[in-house]
Amino acid sequence: MVQQPAAVEQNSPSAAPISLPRTSESETLKKIRHTTSHVMAMAVQRLFPKAQVTIGPWIESGFYYDFDSPEPFTEADLKAIKKEMVKIINKKLPVIREEVTRDEARRRIEALGEPYKLEILDDIKTEPITLYHLGDQWWDLCAGPHVESTADLNPKAIELETVAGAYWRGDANRQQLQRIYGTAWETPEQLAEYKRRKEEALKRDHRKLGKELGLFLFADAVGPGLPLWTPKGTLLRSLLEDYLKKEQVARGYLPVVSPHIARVDLFKVSGHWQNYKEDMFPMMAEDAESAAAEQGFVLKPMNCPFHIQIYKNQLRSYRELPMRLAEFGTVYRYEQSGELGGLTRVRGFTVDDSHLFVRPDQLADEFLKVVDLILSVFGDLQLKNFKARLSFRDPASDKYIGSDEAWNKAESAIRNAVATLGMESFEAPGEAAFYGPKLDFIFRDALEREWQLGTVQVDYNLPERFELEYVAEDGSRQRPVMIHRAPFGSLERLIGILIEEYAGDFPFWLAPVQVRLLPVGDDFRPFAEEVVAQMRLLGIRAEVDQSGDRLGKIVRTAEKEKVPVMAIVGAQEVENNALSVRTRSAGDLGAIAVATVCDRAVAANQSRTNF
Repeated sequence: MVQQPAAVEQNSPSAAPISLPRTSESETLKKIRHTTSHVMAMAVQRLFPKAQVTIGPWIESGFYYDFDSPEPFTEADLKAIKKEMVKIINKKLPVIREEVTRDEARRRIEALGEPYKLEILDDIKTEPITLYHLGDQWWDLCAGPHVESTADLNPKAIELETVAGAYWRGDANRQQLQRIYGTAWETPEQLAEYKRRKEEALKRDHRKLGKELGLFLFADAVGPGLPLWTPKGTLLRSLLEDYLKKEQVARGYLPVVSPHIARVDLFKVSGHWQNYKEDMFPMMAEDAESAAAEQGFVLKPMNCPFHIQIYKNQLRSYRELPMRLAEFGTVYRYEQSGELGGLTRVRGFTVDDSHLFVRPDQLADEFLKVVDLILSVFGDLQLKNFKARLSFRDPASDKYIGSDEAWNKAESAIRNAVATLGMESFEAPGEAAFYGPKLDFIFRDALEREWQLGTVQVDYNLPERFELEYVAEDGSRQRPVMIHRAPFGSLERLIGILIEEYAGDFPFWLAPVQVRLLPVGDDFRPFAEEVVAQMRLLGIRAEVDQSGDRLGKIVRTAEKEKVPVMAIVGAQEVENNALSVRTRSAGDLGAIAVATVCDRAVAANQSRTNF
């Protein structure tokens, strides 16, 4: 009962918004969540003595712990575990850090009979080994950080959320574990706001709204992660494609089309086969001998090697550069079934891909032009809350191809572009593609969740691997630089995000059905059909309600399907060649002449504004 006023205040126009930082943004939350996960594990082992602990890290909105338990955890168990956690917290146990040798850690783990901890210990390469104790009652291997005492945890700011299945080490061939997810905050008010946002997220869930709005579906007969697009959903895709194609043509992009499969050898040259094989679908070979020799075909995970072949088809002059090749190319990634999530994580998706082949002296200018395109797209889609992530390589990793010189030049180009634009940005070592660094656009939605959308990459490595050349002004052969870019990222993910950002209420220019005419009786249907035909000739997506239901019901149906403009047609409208218009954005507009409705709809499409 204490939490409800906080939620009410949050929705008040005069109330200051309650901040919900991610764990990575708050050292305090990191400590709270890490310690809370230990308290939860201790509570589980008190209530379920046969349960063995594995790992229990913090995540951006909370924490989880994986358990190997012969008993399946239920919702009732979560309540019991939370109750036990409160008892532990109220004991005000000190959180004690201890350093031990590897041999001592092994001895203690073996005494507990915890085989998972032994495997974790073997993976720790540094010494000494650190243990964290909750008083003298429970301990685990851990690097920290933690709060000083369980007294620093607020039981009213903690909630256990769900139980899910998980495999040990994420390997489907190993033990099936049970994962308990939880969240912990500094204050009960933050927890209340977090729960409010979760409830709102359920209402906005693109999987739920996509089904209600009739945009897409998944079918078991087709397979997980492979969406089927309905007529309305396909129309939405086409609207987005046509919009970006028009923008690209105006900026000098050249359309191309590439096949869905290619020889393995193509991806060996690019490095995808060596560095990305686990994320690709298995090779298709004609026989066992071909399979053994790795001679066959694969579904493409990327479009870039195909565009490279188009560039390489003939020797290019410096006068032809920059060459900007663009394609809405469908690619395939063998995502694990547990990682799939509606449209935001699928196995087949369409990338608004383009690859620019530029001279080194053109790189800075072309990079800025690409960013300008991405920002223009975000503006038209009303996506305003984003920041730039400089996704660079991790110097300690060996997964990247190419020379240090090439990487340093590419990363410098991205840094300079961001500095020139004065964009809010942050660096993320380890987030680069294996062949080059990226500038990723991280969008924060209406519920403060983060998504990666547009991306632009600088690549010196693939031109080297494919031996790309152009004839310079002095007649010498020179190596171009590649820019990879995708303003949308992928159509599937973008549409999923837009559904949730708009709560299914698309801007007028993107709505699959823009205007629905609602005849109050069959006598007025011919007039409605004539108006719809007139609107369609003007590029307005209009239709007549064909249900024959009473007026109240057809209005409610149009509202539920989030049609932007509804127009009632009765005797008076037919007589005056008008429509009684109601919009979702402005409510009842009264009777408006048909010609005026058409003019306003056309203008709204052109300006990408509300009707």
